[in-house]
Amino acid sequence: MDHKPEWVLYNEFVLTTKNWIRTVTDIKGEWLVEIAPHYYDLSQFPQCEARRVLERLWQKKRQQEAAAGSH
Repeated sequence: MDHKPEWVLYNEFVLTTKNWIRTVTDIKGEWLVEIAPHYYDLSQFPQCEARRVLERLWQKKRQQEAAAGSH
């Protein structure tokens, strides 16, 4: 990839003297909570940067849903 994406999906993780991922797709974080909300249940995540980013994604999703419901 020519840039460092925030979120990716990958098909293969290879452990050698370095860690490699293959068949990588850059995705939008919002897709994660849309497609698999049960997997990204924040009660299962430790306190870490990924959790903080996911919290912002969930908050954005709730705001969008609230805005759509008010129209």
